[in-house]
Amino acid sequence: MGSLSMVGIASNYIKETLHLSDAKANLLPSLVYIWFLVCTIPTDILMEKIGRKHTVLICMCVLILSLLIPLFFDSYGYMVACFILVGISNVCLQSSLYPLFSTMVEREKLTYHFTLGESVKTASSFVAPYIATFGALYCAHLFNLGWRFLFLVYLILSIVSLLLLLFMEVDKEERCETKADFLGSLRLLKDGFILLSFIGVMCHVGIDIGTNTVAPKLLMYRLGYTLNDASFAAGLYFLARLAGGFLWTSIIGRISKLHFFIISIGMIVVALIGLLFVHHKLLICVCIGMVGFGNASLFPVFLSQAVVRMPQLKNKVSVLMIMGQFGGALFPFAMGVALDKVGMSASIMVLLFAVAYLVFYIFRYPHFGIHKKEAG
Repeated sequence: MGSLSMVGIASNYIKETLHLSDAKANLLPSLVYIWFLVCTIPTDILMEKIGRKHTVLICMCVLILSLLIPLFFDSYGYMVACFILVGISNVCLQSSLYPLFSTMVEREKLTYHFTLGESVKTASSFVAPYIATFGALYCAHLFNLGWRFLFLVYLILSIVSLLLLLFMEVDKEERCETKADFLGSLRLLKDGFILLSFIGVMCHVGIDIGTNTVAPKLLMYRLGYTLNDASFAAGLYFLARLAGGFLWTSIIGRISKLHFFIISIGMIVVALIGLLFVHHKLLICVCIGMVGFGNASLFPVFLSQAVVRMPQLKNKVSVLMIMGQFGGALFPFAMGVALDKVGMSASIMVLLFAVAYLVFYIFRYPHFGIHKKEAG
C-alpha cells in the first residue's frame, strides 16, 4: 500500500520528463485519490459477495497491472491510466485488507499489528523518493528505466505479497451484520459533527499529499536544485510522519484528544506560514518536517471521534471517513493551478486554507460535547 504515497514524487519526475505544467502534473495524484469517493462502498459490496481474501487478491492483481504500465510505456496517457489503476487498487485494498487482517490475527494483538502495518506503510512511502533518485542516477541503462525503476521495485513487492496471500490459509470469514449502503453512509452527514469530521479528513489528506508533492518543488523553485537533488524533501516529510506517528501513539493516552489536536494543528500552521517566507535549505526542511510531524496522526482522531458520536453505526461511520480521503484529489490539483498562475506562495496558500478549516474544527469541537464522552 506504500505505492499510494509514491505518486507525489513520481508526478514530479513525470513533469520533468514530459515537460508538463504543474497543473497537468498535479492532476496525476488527484486521479489516484478521487477513487476514495467512488470505490469504498462497492468494495464492501464485493466483499459480501466473494469474501475478503478474494477481494484483496483481485485488488493486488489490479495493482500489479498498474505498476506494469510505466515499465513499457511512458506517454502521459499511459501514466494517467497507471495512476487511475493505482488509485482504484489501493482504495479497494484499504477497504478490504484491514477486515481480512482482523480475521488472521488474535484480537488482543490486533492494535499492535495494525500500528506495525501502518509504520511499514509509512516507511515504504519514506524510501520511495530515494528509490526514484537511485533509479534516475544509476538505472538509465537497466531497460532504459531511469526513475521508473521505482515502479519495478513496487511491482516485485506486490507480486511477492500476492503469492504469499494466495497460498495462505484464512479462517472462515464472518459475514457483516449490515449491508453496505452508499446513501446510508452519506445520510450520516446530516449530523453536524460527522460532517465536520468528514471535511476534516479531506483537509488532512489534502495537506498530506499536497506537502508531499510540493516539498521537492520548494527546493527547486527557491534554491535552484535539480529534481534528483531535491527529491529527498519528499522522503523527509514521510520520515517526520513516521516519527510523529510513533510519538503520538506513545502519548495519546496521557493527554486529551483535544489538546493533542491543538498541538498538531499549531505545528502545521507555524510550518506552513514559515514556508511562505523562508528561502534557506535548513529552514525549508524544518518546516516540511513540522508539517509531517503534526499531520501524522490526525486521521485516527477524526475516525475515533466520529465513531464515539455514533457508536451504533460504526461501520458506516468508518466507511464515510475513508471516503473523505478523496480530499487528496482536490488539493494537489488546486495547488498546481495556483503554482502555474501565481507562484509558489499561492500554492502554499491552498494548504493554509485547509489548515484554517482544521483550526475552525478545533473551536467547534467542544460544542458537540465529544470530549465529555472520552475515557481519557
